[in-house]
Amino acid sequence: MTSAVPNFRPLDSKPRFVTRIEDIPQLSDEEKAALQKVTDRFIFRANEYYLSLIDWNDPEDPIRRLIIPNPEELEPWGSIDPSYEEGYTVARGLEHKYDSVAVVLATSCCGGYCRFCFRKRIYMKGHRETARDMTETLRYIQTHREISEVLLTGGDPLVLSTPELDAIIRAIREVPHIRIVRIGSKMPAFYPYRISRDPELLEMFRKYSSRERKLYIMAHFNHPRELTPQALEAIGLLQRAGVQVVNQTPLIRGINDRPEVLVELFQRLSAAGVPPYYVFQCRPTVGNKPYAVPVEEGYGIFETAKSLCSGLAKRARFVMSHRWGKIEVVGLTDVEVIFKFHRAHEKKNCSRIMTFRRNSRAYWLDDYEELTGDHSLWNSL
Repeated sequence: MTSAVPNFRPLDSKPRFVTRIEDIPQLSDEEKAALQKVTDRFIFRANEYYLSLIDWNDPEDPIRRLIIPNPEELEPWGSIDPSYEEGYTVARGLEHKYDSVAVVLATSCCGGYCRFCFRKRIYMKGHRETARDMTETLRYIQTHREISEVLLTGGDPLVLSTPELDAIIRAIREVPHIRIVRIGSKMPAFYPYRISRDPELLEMFRKYSSRERKLYIMAHFNHPRELTPQALEAIGLLQRAGVQVVNQTPLIRGINDRPEVLVELFQRLSAAGVPPYYVFQCRPTVGNKPYAVPVEEGYGIFETAKSLCSGLAKRARFVMSHRWGKIEVVGLTDVEVIFKFHRAHEKKNCSRIMTFRRNSRAYWLDDYEELTGDHSLWNSL
């Protein structure tokens, strides 16, 4: 049984945000005092719907772990930008890492802040990275004809009002060489009423998702408990509006780091017509130590889960978003771990295979020692 937040009434498309730990009655005064130290450094934000999914009688509840701060976040570990997004930023809020794809940070807000967020820097004081004015962004996209795909992310673009989001998508759709627009959003999990109770949003999606040029929602369901009837209704409405919905999730300690949990997630998503897309290695971002799983352990969990799924449910790839590109973990031997560039910033690295000496304590590619004797990658650091 889950314990609902008192007086929760999801009457409209706007979530009722909870931004103070002291406003969560299920936490003790001692817990609130300890967690205040965490929220002083890393922002906290939830909403009443998502908090209602927590079983407050279970201290290890995965939804609680996903959204409620953890004192271990203060342990020194990681960096503020482990994937070096700063190095690929060509204008405020615009990243161009791969030739054909532009990434637009449309907002710094989310329906809730995952505790393992890899982009914590955009919520911190002094960081101004979101595209507040789309003029420069659009000019860049218009003049770089190699770009055929735009990913709107942040933050979560579905936090924007429907007219604001409409204006952004319309402007991008007017660029003739843009074929695909993707929207990275956890709102179907965090607050599905944003979709189901806003007919104007669905009509906007229907308008811009044609047979020739689809809109994609890159959903973020991290645990099968998030696939509530409300979430499944929102997915169905998006699909009927012509939107392609796929799912990606990091592999997170205490949330989905057991094969049986990933199996259930993959199978339920596939049954709902939502292909599992990527499972990400948790980025070694500051504050993420309690949520990270070592690479080789994560690969074992992922492969075990895939072995228990039917073909439709095993389409995901286990990858890390490294500074050099999207790198897939493809195999282990007794002494080696094998990686492959799924996508590379430099064309010379496309589809490149890399072999490293196994290291059970490695959380990121940088923790490995290359076996091949070709140190060109390391020399580029």
